[in-house]
Amino acid sequence: MSERMRGIIVEDEFLAMEELDYLIRQHSSIEIVGKFEDGIDVLKFLQSSDVDVIFLDINIPSLDGVLLAKSISKFANKPYIVFTTAYKEHAAEAFEIEAFDYILKPYPEPRIAAMLGKLEAAFAAKKEREASGTVGSAPSPNHAGGQPEPLESSTAAGGSESKLNRRINLYKGEKIIVVDADDIYYASAQEKTTLVYTRKEEYTMHMSISDFHAGLPQDQFFRCHRSYTVNLSKIREIVPWFNNTYLLRLRDISAEVPVSRSKVKEFRQLMHI
Repeated sequence: MSERMRGIIVEDEFLAMEELDYLIRQHSSIEIVGKFEDGIDVLKFLQSSDVDVIFLDINIPSLDGVLLAKSISKFANKPYIVFTTAYKEHAAEAFEIEAFDYILKPYPEPRIAAMLGKLEAAFAAKKEREASGTVGSAPSPNHAGGQPEPLESSTAAGGSESKLNRRINLYKGEKIIVVDADDIYYASAQEKTTLVYTRKEEYTMHMSISDFHAGLPQDQFFRCHRSYTVNLSKIREIVPWFNNTYLLRLRDISAEVPVSRSKVKEFRQLMHI
């Protein structure tokens, strides 16, 4: 039998706490081992108890949810963090500390159910990795600010983790847009942000391109340049360029992406050229 996840709910509104508890029981096998209204009480509990996931409101007494999550992110064994809040404006900060997900109230049941499915799948993959001896910390997708969706970064092409990391959270104004990784064509660094391009849209991620790339499926995306990462499946044409480098032309869009000289050898191996 697979190991059951242990979680806690941190929420100072009783009805919201009970609703979330009900939805978790309805749509997952996660065991809720504690409910808290105060951030300080959570830290005291975690000093003597281990949990796998924390469902965390932001507007809570004593220590707000973002500060609490930053404290928890320094733990040696970090639980997944799922923010549940009425506040949109903390989304970017939440993903910078590698929250697994960020769900706005009132709770949309289909959204909760989908998140719980991904959460349990990520946990199962983590346990499988630990059992096989390839232990590594598992950021959230995504990463948000990780990482990208902060689901777990894939470590092997075709492995169970690569399948988990196919949904990426992108930002458009105050909205969080969930896209399939295959819809992303390329990303480019611009000062302290990363611009992400799909066929029709441009998104701004408030993170380095290194952090963004780390949250993508590694079997599909290639860091072709210090300032670029590209979806290998979107390459239409490989054009020889100066200094024995290449310029990549992509399907469906007019963008051209460079391959730096330091990446040419690896690129040739990947593309069998």
